[in-house]
Amino acid sequence: MKNQTHFYVAMYLRLSRDDGDRDGTSRLESNSIGSQREMIRSFLREQEDMELYDSYVDDGFSGGNFVEVR
Repeated sequence: MKNQTHFYVAMYLRLSRDDGDRDGTSRLESNSIGSQREMIRSFLREQEDMELYDSYVDDGFSGGNFVEVR
């Protein structure tokens, strides 16, 4: 009998600190974000028990410019 467990998953995409190709004028998203999205989608296509539910993108923010909010 096949495992009947099914998971709904979300992907979280975050700008790489080294990705300086987004200038805010002509590009909708950085190469880093696009690459992450494709890698995750490729992985999920191979998983029979996982379905993409939602995506979250922090394009323009990295750990290097994190500001604590109080």
